[in-house]
Amino acid sequence: MSIVVIGSAFMDVKGFPYDDYIPTGRNAGRVEYVHGGVARNVAEDIANVELRPIYLGIVDDTPLGTAVLEKLKNHKVNCDYMLTIPDGMGTWLAVFDNNGDVAGSISKRPNMLPITGMLDQKGDEIFSQAESVVFEVDLDKEIIKRVLKLSEKHGTKVYGLVSNMNIAVQRRDFLQRFDCFICNQLEAGQLFVDDYSEKTPEEMCDILADKIERANIPSMVVTMGGQGAVYADLNGNKGICPAKKVIVKDTTGAGDAFCSGVVIGLTYGKSMTEAIEIGSTLAASVIVSSDNVCPRFLPEEFGIEL
Repeated sequence: MSIVVIGSAFMDVKGFPYDDYIPTGRNAGRVEYVHGGVARNVAEDIANVELRPIYLGIVDDTPLGTAVLEKLKNHKVNCDYMLTIPDGMGTWLAVFDNNGDVAGSISKRPNMLPITGMLDQKGDEIFSQAESVVFEVDLDKEIIKRVLKLSEKHGTKVYGLVSNMNIAVQRRDFLQRFDCFICNQLEAGQLFVDDYSEKTPEEMCDILADKIERANIPSMVVTMGGQGAVYADLNGNKGICPAKKVIVKDTTGAGDAFCSGVVIGLTYGKSMTEAIEIGSTLAASVIVSSDNVCPRFLPEEFGIEL
């Protein structure tokens, strides 16, 4: 059985200043071009735990798209259902400050609707191989409807991630049909129309438990950066999980790695606390990496038996 990942692939353009970053000034630094996109990152991170995810996404019909596809295949991601079309990928332009945090960014989102055709034609074949599916909640509604219908038909667990919360909040009604929804503290504030930026983990944990009960969301995990993560579910379970203490080089991709770990844990029968521990380990490995890549792990390192 496998984990199906559905969502967009991006080309990330990242700028890093040599000196203190000045928002309104000219900053000398370096610029990097890397493969990105929440779903693409998650597929690669899952594969780096020696699992074999199926990735359903879109790449460009250009050398850039070919390179993205080849890298995924080299990481042993199943790309049999990938689409290749003109202008199929997004672009993320970001500038980082001296702490490795994003100071500002702009995204050009790709058109993901062609995926509906693949789901109509090959959906049963894809989902019959899946133990769970994880996808971006801000995808087009027609894609989400198809995914949820196929998941219910095949008894597949459903996990939701966020690429753009401004769009995802328009899909809030779908969250009641997810096994778990994962987002960060800022995104949780957008979802529940509140400001949680100054909340402690203890406060955030209680707030989350109350909010998901009101919204009838089965379970949620909210990351809080260096303060770790909190979770709650409709069965009354809730908790706080501390973050790993590491030296930050670049936080890009850490959230995606965390989500990957949580999905891996929940898919393979771990408790929420154990799943978040896996997510924290993967996130920490990306934060300290010089190339923001999750290193290889073996499933047995996390107590996963295939």
